[in-house]
Amino acid sequence: MTGALDRRDDIAAACAAVLREGDPLAKVRLARAVARAWRRGALSHAFQTEMPDAPGRPERPALLPPNRMPKRGRGGSEKGRIALLHALAHIEFAAIDLAFDMAGRFGAQFPRAFVDDWISVGADEAMHFAVLDRRLRALGSGYGALPAHAGLWEAAEETAHDAMARLAVVPMVLEARGLDVTPETVARFRLGGDERSARILHRIYTDEIRHVGFGAKWFGYLAAGGDIEPAPHWRMLVRRHFRGVVKPPFNDSARASAGLTRDFYAPLAEGEPEQAQADRL
Repeated sequence: MTGALDRRDDIAAACAAVLREGDPLAKVRLARAVARAWRRGALSHAFQTEMPDAPGRPERPALLPPNRMPKRGRGGSEKGRIALLHALAHIEFAAIDLAFDMAGRFGAQFPRAFVDDWISVGADEAMHFAVLDRRLRALGSGYGALPAHAGLWEAAEETAHDAMARLAVVPMVLEARGLDVTPETVARFRLGGDERSARILHRIYTDEIRHVGFGAKWFGYLAAGGDIEPAPHWRMLVRRHFRGVVKPPFNDSARASAGLTRDFYAPLAEGEPEQAQADRL
């Protein structure tokens, strides 16, 4: 898909174009353009294009395995705050791809409202990345100036075959973790006198509640359609497909407002024994 978007383009082709774009600013512009085109009906609700196996990436930042990433500290100094903002910008950059991949890869399995939701998430993530990069530049840095985590696309690869697994892991584990840790990060930035960055992070936090809510909503939709009990099935999928650990502290109120209640995640954190090994097979 090149040039202006029109009715001849389907939403899957538009999503794939966003994924393939490697330049950060061009990806942001294209993500916003696709979201606008979808809202005004300039893209058809059709899925004739396969999503790429991996998204485009810029030459910088250098991508490192998690165990080779330098420690960032807690953001007490300006250098520490820059490192933390850079890490968050990288997460938001990857989140653009995760949202558009969700819409383009799985949209045919759902009502049109599913695409509405995840295209809106992709536009949010593009905005988040842009404001974080702008803030980094105001602080004398910028996206790409520091190394970044290489493993953020692993969740997409692991769940590429299964919409329910993707919903379980990406919005309901990875984004939900942001709800747990962001309020403390906002407080540390304010304590350090960086109110501008704190306001940016608070805006991202409020948007992420909605994103987690979309995950919970569409996970529930599939569970209801398959006569599946949601919480135990979610835990099974997380055990099978998530390589990390679901652990406290949890922001129970923010999670609950997104529809992700403690009966989903608390048993995992408490070491629930129910067929954990069998579920991984």
